[in-house]
Amino acid sequence: MKKAALVFGTLITLFFISCEGPQGPPGFDGRDGLNGLDGLDGEPGILAQVFEVDGVDFAYNPGANIHETIITFGEHTDFETLVGDAVLVYIFDQVVEFEDGSTEDSWILIPQNFFLNEGIIQYVPSHTSADVNIFIEGEFDLSGLDTDFTQNQLFRIVILPRDTSGSAKSESLKMDTSNIDSVMRSLGIGEEDVKKIQMN
Repeated sequence: MKKAALVFGTLITLFFISCEGPQGPPGFDGRDGLNGLDGLDGEPGILAQVFEVDGVDFAYNPGANIHETIITFGEHTDFETLVGDAVLVYIFDQVVEFEDGSTEDSWILIPQNFFLNEGIIQYVPSHTSADVNIFIEGEFDLSGLDTDFTQNQLFRIVILPRDTSGSAKSESLKMDTSNIDSVMRSLGIGEEDVKKIQMN
């Protein structure tokens, strides 16, 4: 009798364990995530264009007492520049030699003041999506400004595309724009990626 009860109990247990009820209602779908920003076309990791223009000469404008020059992007690069892009302009300062004998170019982000015996001059950039206009302004008569400041100058120009929110990449990457080496490291751009143009 105990054996029959044990077999009967086992069968009932198996019956309840193997029972399956009706399928419940489907759960709610998850929310769609936000789409990411589209990447820029070009080489992986390069978010900007850097090019160098050597042999830049300034022309004196007597009416405004300034020296000025215009560098047109389309003449030097096929990189598309849009309204809202940031344009950084660096002027070559000097070649620095280190104790181990190695050398490195030194660049200065403009606007930048230079203190002369006659007074202060300042290199100032102003850009559109098509070009950058560089001025030399001063607090004295600039008609006789030394040609060391106005002729055969070397500039390096960095174009930083804005993202879809309208912010320049320099803001999103939190780079130190005063240091061109920091900028290029942040952008993943090496010296071999810098396009070099000779004006004369």
